[in-house]
Amino acid sequence: MDAPLRGLRVLDLTRLLPGPLATLRLAELGADVLKIEEPGGGDPARAMMQAPADRAKGMPSAFYRHVNRGKRETRLDLKTETGRTVLRALVREAHVLVESFRPSVMERLGLDYANLAKINPKLVYCAITGYGAQGPFSQRPGHDINYLAYAGVLDQIATPDGAPVIANIQIADLLGGALPAVTRILAALWHVSQGGDGAFLDVSMTHSIHAHNIVAQATLENAEGSVPGAADALRTGHGLLNGGVPCYNVYRTADGRWLAVGALELKFWERFCRALGRPDWAARHWSLGQVIGGPDAIALTRELAEHIATHRLATWVELLEPRDCCVSPVLTVEEARDHLLFQPQAPTRAP
Repeated sequence: MDAPLRGLRVLDLTRLLPGPLATLRLAELGADVLKIEEPGGGDPARAMMQAPADRAKGMPSAFYRHVNRGKRETRLDLKTETGRTVLRALVREAHVLVESFRPSVMERLGLDYANLAKINPKLVYCAITGYGAQGPFSQRPGHDINYLAYAGVLDQIATPDGAPVIANIQIADLLGGALPAVTRILAALWHVSQGGDGAFLDVSMTHSIHAHNIVAQATLENAEGSVPGAADALRTGHGLLNGGVPCYNVYRTADGRWLAVGALELKFWERFCRALGRPDWAARHWSLGQVIGGPDAIALTRELAEHIATHRLATWVELLEPRDCCVSPVLTVEEARDHLLFQPQAPTRAP
């Protein structure tokens, strides 16, 4: 299983993050991915966040290198007949084509699925777009922040006063674009392997991330079912998973760092409270009737915050990590990179 997709030929016409990451995941599984860029500057990711040292050496940015490692590269000008002829020849031998142009671009070039399927009926053609290949927004431009905003997700990533927070991880690009693309491509390839024809896969990042917004949608359904306070919890940080309970929250330590407490289940909360020397807090849990976002939850969250603020992060980690109670330090990017969790492990042999 080191390379289960060995022999799979993928044409990657995508750029920036969602498409390149999707084809990277296929390459990591053994697929032969040919990244096709336009002449000149090529993929804009080459210059995005490019370090001066890389620019001086004529190297693409670390961003580009991260999401395109393990791929072959070539340049084609699809605006010319020569470039289109070469692509059609590649399609004849390919299993998958992934593109991220705005809808209608490939059709204008005569390289849309309908035309390429005539050359290769088994082709799995995946188009990753912001708002879908069809519909009123299909021709609109956008980026991760826009897709999150339309999907009702950015509204859920907010400070207690309701101000949206711009996270430095591209949720719609990854969870709405790259992941659904890989999933649907593999499903389509299974269909082909069973004797079926290829397929056109329409991956809309906005629609996909909207479908992943499960907890908020469930909360909204509760609100419409007249559950008191459910609608307010969506926006005020008083829901079960967005700050409304002390057992699932973040707390500042004495050295200005943060501790993440995820003791959502009662057994973890009980262990956590015992470790703190406060077994009396164990009965104050949402599963035992504590109102989510209610006065007792807010009061205990404040008490716990004051308690956590008495010691440095390292002290809490040393005490709580071994207690099996779902507590972890909020690591910086550098700390995460160097953490034991992400260091190479010796392979284990099956018995």
